[in-house]
Amino acid sequence: MSTATEPFEFTEHELQQIGRANTTDATPVVFVHGLWLLPSSWDRWASLYEENGFVAVKPGWPDDPETVAEARAHPEVFAGKGIGEIADHHEGIIRRLDRKPVVIGHSFGGLLTEILAGRGLAAASVAISPAPARGVLPLPLSALRSASVALKNPANYNKAVPLTYEQFRYSFANAVGEDEAKELYLGYSVAGPGEPLFQSASANINPWTEAKVDWKNPQRGPMLIVAGDRDQTVPFAIANAAYKNESKNEGVTEIATMEGRGHALTIDSGWREVAETALTFVRRFV
Repeated sequence: MSTATEPFEFTEHELQQIGRANTTDATPVVFVHGLWLLPSSWDRWASLYEENGFVAVKPGWPDDPETVAEARAHPEVFAGKGIGEIADHHEGIIRRLDRKPVVIGHSFGGLLTEILAGRGLAAASVAISPAPARGVLPLPLSALRSASVALKNPANYNKAVPLTYEQFRYSFANAVGEDEAKELYLGYSVAGPGEPLFQSASANINPWTEAKVDWKNPQRGPMLIVAGDRDQTVPFAIANAAYKNESKNEGVTEIATMEGRGHALTIDSGWREVAETALTFVRRFV
């Protein structure tokens, strides 16, 4: 269990979501976004899960702007956020909830989901295309190319790093058509902190890394890993390595592969198939 303690800097919107969740008898679902996205990337998922009896909570990373337009106007606010700080912020949200939530995350949000579940904070969890943690050894070339946006310059560690359309097309939207790729870029893509990419890339050589997961905590709860078979940012080899590590846990651990899907699988036109795959898993346990 983490020793993270309050106070945390919660936004008014986050506090409203916590209050709303605590006024219902529904199980909360905490949606954790990844690098280069905002909480709004989960809007359609939140609606689907609420239609199915859950109550949605969509925290931001510390200092996240409310909208994509604000994020593009002030990209500098994303700089200087590390995995440990972001995980502790989400833990602070979860500890204010009256009921242990389901946690669902994508990309670095998938890694954060593993971290939070490993702290015993999730009733069940779904890690979609999770970024690599310590102990995940495969490093396919496409993943290196995606991460090189930040890693090519050590000065990016403390900076906010945006994606060009061409970089987004390669890293996120390679499995959709050109028109949809452009819509996704304009509708969702924002800058992100460089620090988590450096932390993940060095996780296996840094004994003090924040990119680490307690695979074996018996309080972890059931977990599903979801992979896209055309994902170039978190290829199947990385997701499968996470699954093998999580399988060391005494709890239920499963993996699902989404055919023909890239890294944008949570936001592209096929999002519902992924959301329903996760929902089917969650409803077996919650």
